[in-house]
Amino acid sequence: MIFYPIRCLKEGFQTYEEMLRNLFTTARRFASSDSPRKVVVCSNGTIAAWHPPQEFPYEHTKPIDLSSSKTDQTSSSRLSAAALASAIPREPVNAELKEIFYTSKHEWYSRTREELVDLGLISYGAALREQQKFVELVKANKSETQSLNFILALEHQTVYTVGIRSKGYTKVEEERLKALGAEFHRTSRGGLITFHGPGQLVLYPICDVRRVSTRQLGVRSFVDKLEQTIIDSATDGFGIQNVGRTENTGVWVNGERKLAAIGIAVSGGVSYHGIAINCNTDLTWFDNIVGCGIEGVSTTSLSLETRRNISVSEARPILLNSFANNFECLLS
Repeated sequence: MIFYPIRCLKEGFQTYEEMLRNLFTTARRFASSDSPRKVVVCSNGTIAAWHPPQEFPYEHTKPIDLSSSKTDQTSSSRLSAAALASAIPREPVNAELKEIFYTSKHEWYSRTREELVDLGLISYGAALREQQKFVELVKANKSETQSLNFILALEHQTVYTVGIRSKGYTKVEEERLKALGAEFHRTSRGGLITFHGPGQLVLYPICDVRRVSTRQLGVRSFVDKLEQTIIDSATDGFGIQNVGRTENTGVWVNGERKLAAIGIAVSGGVSYHGIAINCNTDLTWFDNIVGCGIEGVSTTSLSLETRRNISVSEARPILLNSFANNFECLLS
């Protein structure tokens, strides 16, 4: 049953009474006809109409034989074979569309894909050579529609590394640190001195910075997402409170205990170096340096903050999942 309420005076009617009389006349005409449709005008001016069920011919609802239909269309088509082939819809190739998702903001986009490379426990020099190899690979495959992106996951053998601001670290200081049993490397990353060793999870994103996420990123926003990756991992993955940023780079607990270090470099739009989060690292190695040149702060780890042993193998999937969420990408 369908109700048609009278909401306003229609154009051409001078008064409400004139319009109502017209409606009554129309309703009586429908009611007195042989049509199966019935119309009633209620006392409040509402018109109610209903229609009996109607049979629908089966030929309009029966299943269609697609194979015979396709054969008939092909045989009767005046198009050439090439034109007919081009008219048939095809699935888009990966380079054109990639993985399609629909977001809560009602926008279509293609998620980028980052390939995970597990290097295990490796010396700093060997890892640096691996980075350089993948940087050249990403550069060689950059285009307007796609790019290769990689994440190197690893642990370093004991090593002290200094960033581009290395003038304060003399040869004497270098030899002192080497005498402790660690390697020493001067690098092209940002930041000052830090330590890497077993029990510390290191991720090196070798990525086209503009295409690592669904939206183009600058270097500053790229670093912000790396920081947020660690913050989310520590907070949501391990329940550590008061994890965040300070005026200094890295990720901190209560603004005074450094949990993770960040230092990247960019060459030709491709990032290398990355992040290091302390899992169950021997933190006494940090006692021999002023980490990142910041006085009066201490270094902490996931194990120390949670008061249980957290290994690199436990932390890695949590950190990688957080990376994928923050950069809106797929890891393979």
